[in-house]
Amino acid sequence: MDNRREDNLSILSMISHLVQTIHNYTNLCYTIYGIDLPHIIKLNKIIMIKVGQPAPDFTLQGYQDGKFAEYSLSQITGSGKWVILFFYPLDFTFVCPTEITGFNKKIEEFDKLGAQVLGASVDSVHSHKAWVEKDLGKLEFPLLSDFKKETADSYNILVDEDGGVALRGTFIIDPSGILRYAVVSDLNVGRSINETVRTLSALKNGGLCPVEWEEGEATL
Repeated sequence: MDNRREDNLSILSMISHLVQTIHNYTNLCYTIYGIDLPHIIKLNKIIMIKVGQPAPDFTLQGYQDGKFAEYSLSQITGSGKWVILFFYPLDFTFVCPTEITGFNKKIEEFDKLGAQVLGASVDSVHSHKAWVEKDLGKLEFPLLSDFKKETADSYNILVDEDGGVALRGTFIIDPSGILRYAVVSDLNVGRSINETVRTLSALKNGGLCPVEWEEGEATL
């Protein structure tokens, strides 16, 4: 029993020493070389999220038509639908409502292409509800609450500005759960909904689609 206790203490001591060594090395790299290791680790994580690979799954609470419900990426894609997942920084802002209402105006085109649109931000579902009722009006798709900021982080679009908000990331995910398209813009720049529709149509076409290709045009 005493030997086991000594072994455990030895392991704990080794772990403590290792943690302290990593901490010291991190500080040393930053002090001497100006290397921010945590930032590099974050960049390496970004490289791991790639088009052509499985999209990070999630289950988030959302708001639509006066109701709160849970929305799961794997359940939606499992039903045979494509997913248009778009993140925006915050409710009750300026550029964001133009994007949300822009997606809403194109909802019939997304429906025809077999896609479920999902909007998401780090706001609460109650904030979404208040915003929809006060300013946005009826939406044909849910606004999801990534309140813990875990989903934005898993898609590598979480920034620390204003306490942690999502960049304007747009992701197209196919029914197999594979990420097929990803574009991220600055907080101040709204995205093109028409380009999202065009890209989804091209992906579903499956052919070689040249520049500015539109539905009905010949492929290469």
